Amino acid sequence: MRVANIPVVAFAWLSLATAILVIGLKSVAYWITGSVGLLSDALESVANVVGASAALIALTIAARPADDDHQYGHGKAEYFSSGLEGGMIFVAALVIAGAAVERLLHPQPLERIGIGLAVSAIATVLNLAVARVLLAAGRRHHSIALEADARHLMTDVWTSVGVLVGVGAVMMTGLQWLDPAIALVVAANIVRTGVSLVRRSVSGLMDSAMDADEQRVVHSILERYRAEGVQYHALRTRRAGARRFIDFHVLVPGAWTVQRGHDLLERIEADIRAQLANAVILTHLEPVEDPASWRDAALDEETRAP
Repeated sequence: MRVANIPVVAFAWLSLATAILVIGLKSVAYWITGSVGLLSDALESVANVVGASAALIALTIAARPADDDHQYGHGKAEYFSSGLEGGMIFVAALVIAGAAVERLLHPQPLERIGIGLAVSAIATVLNLAVARVLLAAGRRHHSIALEADARHLMTDVWTSVGVLVGVGAVMMTGLQWLDPAIALVVAANIVRTGVSLVRRSVSGLMDSAMDADEQRVVHSILERYRAEGVQYHALRTRRAGARRFIDFHVLVPGAWTVQRGHDLLERIEADIRAQLANAVILTHLEPVEDPASWRDAALDEETRAP
């Protein structure tokens, strides 16, 4: 599916609509069978609805242009969305674990397993299809909110597969404890996903540097200009949602005219933007012969390629 020309918010609407449909299907599957494993699967989908709603709000805010109060834009709104989704996952895990323990202590036979499995399987296939679309869109638009939503859906897919296997095993073996046992495994898997989402959200809010591969792109471009007698240092990067912020100092011969230095910076910035989308670049021009140009000792470590 082509995602290049589709607005990013449209994918959030797709995610929300799918989450609502899936939770309905999984709830029906639980109602038919009485399986706590299928209940755990349905409860996790509640987090999908909340996460999709938060992603929709966050992406709407992140798309706003910079203003007087937010002069660097609103891109960090996406991290609040993924952080909230991670928190909801923890809540769902606690509910699932509680229901599974109760069922282990008080086993109940499952009913009409075949119909319930069929309904849940339909929901799982739907989740898989939408997750693939969202992941492609998240990578294309460099959106952590969409990517987090997609990876949560993929976890939901694997969770559903595990639940279906567990319920199927009950149907084949008659061992009722397999259903809540699988539910506990599901809860543990959900916690792992929640930790990952929260960690990424905190990392973004703390202005973590760009990925190592992206930093290497910047370094490789700057290294090409050393042949022209150009030096650089004090390179710093950070991410804010889909936007990349890059700043560095460029050192050139002091005899250069302002125009020549300006043209050089324009070329460097254009080369970086050609490789890294949504890059906001700030450059500072300095004379290479002036000792004051090299006094940014606190920033010199940032010039080392990862």
